[in-house]
Amino acid sequence: MTHIHNPCLNCLKDYNPSLTFLSNCDGTITLILITFCLLSPSPNVPPPPPPSSPHLSGFGTYPGRRRKDMSPAPMLFPCPSCHKEVELGERGLTDCLRNLTLERIVERYRHTVSLGSVAIMCGFCKAPQSLEATKGCADCRSNFCNECFKLYHPWGTLRSQHEHILPTNNFRPKVLTCLEHEQERLLWYCRSCQRLLCPLCKLRRVHHGHKVAPIAQACQALKDKITKEINYILANQDTVKAQITQLESAITHMELNSALAREQLSQSVRELGASLAERQGALTLALEGARLRRGEALLAQVSERRGLQEHGGLMAYTQELLKETDQPCFVQAARITHNRYGLVKAIENVQCFSLSADPSFRHFHMDASRELKVISNMEYIRAPLAPVIDTQRTLAYDQLFLCWRLPQDSAPAWHFSVEFQRRMGLTEAGWGGEVRSPNAPVAWQRLEEVGGTSAVIDRLEMDSVYVLRVKGSNKAGFGEYSEEVYLHTPPAPVLCFSLDSRWGLHADRLALGKGQTYARSVPGLSLLQAADRSLTSCHLTSDLLIGDLAITQGRHYWACSVEPGSYLVKVGVGQEAKLQEWFHLPQDMASPRYDPDSGHDSGAEDSPDSSPPFCFLTMGMGKVLLPQGAANLHHSTHSTRGNNLGPPTAPLPPRLGICLDFEKGRVTFYDAHSLRTLWEGHVDCSAPVCPAFCFIGGGALQLQELVANRSTEEPPHRRVTIQSHATNLGN
Repeated sequence: MTHIHNPCLNCLKDYNPSLTFLSNCDGTITLILITFCLLSPSPNVPPPPPPSSPHLSGFGTYPGRRRKDMSPAPMLFPCPSCHKEVELGERGLTDCLRNLTLERIVERYRHTVSLGSVAIMCGFCKAPQSLEATKGCADCRSNFCNECFKLYHPWGTLRSQHEHILPTNNFRPKVLTCLEHEQERLLWYCRSCQRLLCPLCKLRRVHHGHKVAPIAQACQALKDKITKEINYILANQDTVKAQITQLESAITHMELNSALAREQLSQSVRELGASLAERQGALTLALEGARLRRGEALLAQVSERRGLQEHGGLMAYTQELLKETDQPCFVQAARITHNRYGLVKAIENVQCFSLSADPSFRHFHMDASRELKVISNMEYIRAPLAPVIDTQRTLAYDQLFLCWRLPQDSAPAWHFSVEFQRRMGLTEAGWGGEVRSPNAPVAWQRLEEVGGTSAVIDRLEMDSVYVLRVKGSNKAGFGEYSEEVYLHTPPAPVLCFSLDSRWGLHADRLALGKGQTYARSVPGLSLLQAADRSLTSCHLTSDLLIGDLAITQGRHYWACSVEPGSYLVKVGVGQEAKLQEWFHLPQDMASPRYDPDSGHDSGAEDSPDSSPPFCFLTMGMGKVLLPQGAANLHHSTHSTRGNNLGPPTAPLPPRLGICLDFEKGRVTFYDAHSLRTLWEGHVDCSAPVCPAFCFIGGGALQLQELVANRSTEEPPHRRVTIQSHATNLGN
């Protein structure tokens, strides 16, 4: 954003006393107009020290000196008004002109509100009888009383024609003059550089080829432009008032929501504190229980050991028992003492002593590093980042299929919102956003609460361009939109069919995939043996696949992808009977009847003006062979012609589209990704025709799967139309 600041010369000198530019502009309210782009984003940064480089005076261009190819680095100057960096031109502050218009406004304001409390005295009255000045002379740059003005400006002299103004202490020049060429008036305006020029500056090489206009013309054009802009703003005062009301409401809601967020933050912290306190209590109880159990075990062990002391109970009783002389009584008492009171066990405990409980409590040390890291990383929830559209999987066929993913550093999304819009007025190029909208744009439509990372959009217009975008949502709200992607719907209804190999002459080399939508031809040993037997000519064998249905009316579109490593693959349409006849006859590679694209087919020789019974486009080795005359069919087709010999070729597109208009007998081949026309041919539709595919050598192709047949477990999304008017912030 560009801001205009007007610091006065005294302020600039106070900020940097070494400034010496504009020495002829003195005064207390000398103003300098500086237009600049802000470079520092923070307005609270203290002002940087003024530049001490000797290049502050700027760089000049002098007549007869060749400018260097490398332009000097932009000069930065701290603005004393906002303390932000100002990017100046090559000449620095030397190019700053006086804002005389603003000076006049300030001068009128000073006299209107009587800011000057000190009277301005006449400079020609003799002291001590000096009178208050009533007039000022812009040419003499002095203040006069009435008598002195008449005295120094006699009637009938050149002085009488001087411009008289109100008394002032700041005499501005009558006109702006060039900073480089003194006394030269600025009479030209360079629209390219947006600078005022004098006649000498206009002759410089730096303005050669620029749009230079007389100052009167530039002044009138700028006045008209500003007048129109002011009138527009004045005519939309109701809109401005409504926007002010909306902004004030937004400020109110912002303050309310910030207070709620602050309260929610405090509540979350309190809940964390309560949870920590509860957890602390549980851990404390566990610690206290372990202490009691270990204490009881150790106290019991202490009691046992005290009984083994010399004057302990067990030892004293045993010593007295040894004094018994009656042998039967001794044996009876000693047996009970030895077995029941556990002298043997006591001896074992003395020999193998160990603590009955661990007094260290090593297992009760708390490791809260992970929790502290989580707490230190606590932050407000973020909305998901802009999703990234997967252009490899996104396509337009019978329906629109949009696929996307979130960036790795994005917050998770609960669901997504997919928006799409039909663009009116497709240009001839028809892709890459090159659309024009002569009519009012169609309203955006939305699929709400899409759970996965893909969406299917149906009920679309044929041969139309749709623009799609997606955004994620979570508790923090919706994130940013993804980049818009443009998809072109097919020019006709999509035809659904499968491959039928009943007419293939070499079915042993054909392999069909599941669902009859994939086919691969592998050259076998028979082709190698045939090539070995053929010494003078080569007879190529072909494998034919056709669609399992025939077309008898209407316009139809289908698409397929040919493997780039395929040798030769022909894709097109034809009459089933003629295809059977042609492919059952051995075709010589050198015969003109071999190429169905050349028009020399089995039916073209009988009636030269009629359309051929089949129409194919040949592909192979990563190229598309465009028939004669196809290079000029569409101006955007990037075709190449090797050494100017043979028909042109184009890169093999990822998907090839075919559109058949049965009534007109016309077949159009497209780049299915961009729907750019590759070639257009004709076919005889006097009988039913069917899609046909021919393999010559090894190759593979895949029919485009219908988007509607893709398995989806999600329920259908709710479609809404986005209103164009502004929504209420309070809702």
